[in-house]
Amino acid sequence: MAQALSFTKSFRLKRQQLALQEELELLNRARAFDQEALTEIHDRYYDAIYRYVSFRVGNPQTVEDLTSEVFTRFLGALGERNAPQNTIRGWLYGAASRVVKEHYRQQKRAKFTTLDESLPNGSGDPVKQVEETQTQEMLRQAITELTEEQQNVLALRFGYGLPIKEVAKTMNKSEGSIKMLQVRAVATLSRNLSGSKVWQ
Repeated sequence: MAQALSFTKSFRLKRQQLALQEELELLNRARAFDQEALTEIHDRYYDAIYRYVSFRVGNPQTVEDLTSEVFTRFLGALGERNAPQNTIRGWLYGAASRVVKEHYRQQKRAKFTTLDESLPNGSGDPVKQVEETQTQEMLRQAITELTEEQQNVLALRFGYGLPIKEVAKTMNKSEGSIKMLQVRAVATLSRNLSGSKVWQ
């Protein structure tokens, strides 16, 4: 039994090392502006970055724009000093986090309300669509009331789909801290949403 556990641990470690080595090779090719490498990076990480951003931003068109901005910044950074050093995913997450913050800062300055163009599309029950939109908007509003760290943990865990260990590495915190941030974030969300009509 102990040998099997040791073998499993060793196998996982080797797989992680191979993944890191592969990412470094991909990054080196990208620094040389190898078109295949750049395409592979886009294809490999686009969906995850999109999910991360969509967890924080409501409008689908804005999510697409912000996700594209992350990859535009990645291309711009490749020739500069702030280029990723050893992890593409970590750099993209950091850029996505900054892009979302800048988006909200600009929105606060502009103080305008955007129309959600995804509704209604003429199919399905309009009442149900409105209720779903209200629920999503209330959840997004409740998320903005969390601390920045709590928002990032939830976005990385549920938007980006990372396991706790990877979130800890990405945010440079212990796994225990990440678990505590997640528990507190979920508890705060539950408390804030429990009084809402939509959630009753």
